[in-house]
Amino acid sequence: MSETIFMIHGMWGGSWYWQNYKHYLEAKGYRCIVTTLRHHDVSPKDAPHPQLGTTSLLDYADDLEQEIRALGVKPIIMGHSMGGLLAQMLAARGLAKAVVLLAPASPAGILALTPSVIKSFWSVMTVWQFWKKPMRLSFDEAVYAMLNLLPVEQQHHAYAHFVSESGRAAFEIGYWLLDRQQATRVETDKVTCPVLVLAGTEDRITPLYVQRKIADKYKNLATYREFPDHAHWLMAEKGWEGIVGYADDWLHNLKV
Repeated sequence: MSETIFMIHGMWGGSWYWQNYKHYLEAKGYRCIVTTLRHHDVSPKDAPHPQLGTTSLLDYADDLEQEIRALGVKPIIMGHSMGGLLAQMLAARGLAKAVVLLAPASPAGILALTPSVIKSFWSVMTVWQFWKKPMRLSFDEAVYAMLNLLPVEQQHHAYAHFVSESGRAAFEIGYWLLDRQQATRVETDKVTCPVLVLAGTEDRITPLYVQRKIADKYKNLATYREFPDHAHWLMAEKGWEGIVGYADDWLHNLKV
């Protein structure tokens, strides 16, 4: 039976942005399950769900746990950005055979508010009580933060698919010291599966400092690889095939 890869998108995203990886990995024989987070299955032109702004990462994780348990097999969990943090949370719940983290957001304990991250989220963080409201970056902000190495046409194509995101989730990631729920806390001693962390050297929203710290948390379980001339949008930047190909080779060598 082919291995199952459960794919989790990041902020403002949806299942649409896994298209390249899904096709590549399915051609390699994997069964790919592409999920959509709660309140993200809307048209970008529609108003956000009224409860989106206060949706917690714990809500996302609980939904994903139910989906994974319904699969009947323990999957490889692949997550990008915020989806990479959710993958870590799910691995700590014992739900993963292995995890592949693409430019993952950081769990509690890692200070991730670098100057480029603050610049990326400035318009969000300067809105009073943003942690209770849906939020969305402008096109220029999205290009600076995530889409900076895509051609202009692809930047517009990707941004046209972006939906609103939970202000609560952004608060939980960026201000974990102030979060009473400690939603982003990952008990690393409960993560017992292999962990692959893939980072782009030009990433602004999850910079290398953060990626290296995440890999360090998992010590001998982790394999860490940096990709020069790549930024945050690892699923579609020129040369994306080399990144997913590296993940495929890593999984093959694990014989998962």
